[in-house]
Amino acid sequence: HQNGAGTFPSHLVLLPKLMANAGYYTGHIGKLHLSATRGMIEKRPDDGFAEFYWSPEPFPEWSGNHDYHAWMWSKGVNPEAYFKPYLDQHYGPGPAAEYRQARWAGDRAERFIKMHSDRSWYLGVNIDAPHPPLNPPPDYLRRFNPNDMPDPAFKPIDLEHQKKFERVDQQAKFAVDPWHAATDAGEAHNDELAGPTHEAPPTKFNIWEMRAAYHAEVAQVDDLVGRILDTLTETGQLDRTIIVFMSDHGDMMGDHGLLYKGCRFYEGVVHVPLVISVPGSPAQGSVSNALVELVDIAPTLLSLSGLEVPKAMQGLSLDQMLLGNTSLDCHKPYVVSEYHNSLRFRGSRGSRASMYYDGRHKLNVYHDVGIGELFDHKEDPNEHYDVWDSHHHRGLKYDLLGRSFSAMMLRSGSGPERIEDY
Repeated sequence: HQNGAGTFPSHLVLLPKLMANAGYYTGHIGKLHLSATRGMIEKRPDDGFAEFYWSPEPFPEWSGNHDYHAWMWSKGVNPEAYFKPYLDQHYGPGPAAEYRQARWAGDRAERFIKMHSDRSWYLGVNIDAPHPPLNPPPDYLRRFNPNDMPDPAFKPIDLEHQKKFERVDQQAKFAVDPWHAATDAGEAHNDELAGPTHEAPPTKFNIWEMRAAYHAEVAQVDDLVGRILDTLTETGQLDRTIIVFMSDHGDMMGDHGLLYKGCRFYEGVVHVPLVISVPGSPAQGSVSNALVELVDIAPTLLSLSGLEVPKAMQGLSLDQMLLGNTSLDCHKPYVVSEYHNSLRFRGSRGSRASMYYDGRHKLNVYHDVGIGELFDHKEDPNEHYDVWDSHHHRGLKYDLLGRSFSAMMLRSGSGPERIEDY
């Protein structure tokens, strides 16, 4: 579905609604992001949440049904005044940990887990970190030395390669030092999309400072997860709770001379963490190389809970893998990713693109501009050498194009549930 939509399709039944229908007490903390949230209160669909603590952004920029905003006021802090100096800073030291979204989410999660320890429950905790602007608490930032940060996946040939994407949406890179602040909100937000600004080596914007800030933001998330695990342990619920840790996307962080995210499918953006803990699972502590998509999470949780998976769900449950009945490295033959006009800043073109990946070959097609990429991960795991135009790889490209088209057709939505022949 397109990002920033006015409403979420009413015929689609959400996972928490299915859990609530099955008798689970449900709660949500953070951003739901099923409809537009920028500068407005998100329109909730029939999501099934009994408790709903909404916070669409890491900084509480506006009031109105914003629980993080109310939490700040309860501590005697004016959120608008407190966060104002940091709103347009791209990266560097930020507000103190005691007033961050992760701390608020931890408070809400701890209370929810303790209050409902005597019943079956489902809880979603969605925070923005790690996310631009990368301005973690100073005490977190001090833990990470920029000189110790790994280098990005970058070669000089990436600069020339990125020039062909001048007509493809991508968040750009205006921050050139860790203390830079945009002159106004327009520079920080509306001009992020760029045409020819993509050819910039990581040394130009000091990616090692940014990576240190990113690591510090991740450390905040680590502490939040640890707090949730501690609460589950203290209340005797850890050994009967399924835990899923995931992310919607990564960040380029200097790979190929790029920052942030956009209409690209490089590993730094699409290859995100997935950690699942199932009590009593023989796979506990194992690492899997299986191809998995985020759409697999909902059917997995339903299956592990003994609930029926709706036929309309596109994902494939991981339950058999997690229960030790199938190989840890074999789940599905391919994964896809789609980009549908997801950025709407000044200068955006409404790019549309798709990725097809079979575990070795990655095919990226930018449909609105008629260009593509093809990478062989066995020979080129960091995706520096595009063989889309290679005569030697022509047969492979056409085969993958056919497979990608079939994959898209097989997962195309057919609308509301069919109840009769005609």
